Amino acid sequence: MTVRPLARILACSIATACALPLSSATAAAQSAPRDTSSQEPVRHDNATDVAPAPVVIAPKADAFRIGPEDVLDVQVWKNAELSRVVPVRPDGMISLPLVNDIRAAGLTPVELRQQITQRLSEFVPSPEVSVIVREVHSVKVAVLGAVRMPGHYEVNSTATVLELIARAQGLTEFADRGRIVVLRQNGTVTKRIPFNYRKVAEDSEQDNFIVQPGDIIVVP
Repeated sequence: MTVRPLARILACSIATACALPLSSATAAAQSAPRDTSSQEPVRHDNATDVAPAPVVIAPKADAFRIGPEDVLDVQVWKNAELSRVVPVRPDGMISLPLVNDIRAAGLTPVELRQQITQRLSEFVPSPEVSVIVREVHSVKVAVLGAVRMPGHYEVNSTATVLELIARAQGLTEFADRGRIVVLRQNGTVTKRIPFNYRKVAEDSEQDNFIVQPGDIIVVP
């Protein structure tokens, strides 16, 4: 009579003993700290660890460059004694207090400002310099030959060959209208560009092209 209850008690004890280790292992696994040493760090797309390099803006290829006879307004902030309105001499130089002679021809206003600032910094702490081109007289085109008023003409805006001939009061009666040529210096090479006055006047395919500083229009 006592065998069956004892067997049932033993069976329940075995089942309970088998279940306990599983529950303990699960609890231990859940409570144990996770090993995150092998995990990759979280990256943010908008994070910037390296500061961006400063942008250096070079002067444009077609930027205006100072030439002889141009008039410049050089201002040194809070220093009227060093500020001057100066013309560019035929040798391309300008004269300023402390700086003395400094080359201006061939430079852009920004480049000249940097050079004047560097020279003045030897005498004035942290000088603030500005260079303004007041008058432009260096951009010229020569018109020679059979025109009514040959000479050098200043070009302060875009102009064509026909406009320069008009500024020279037009062609004379002996001018060869079909053999006009424009001489253009390209380094050490002189380029000859033909210009047919008759064809341009007749609105043909011949281009009435734009002149460049230093061009020489020759009318035979």
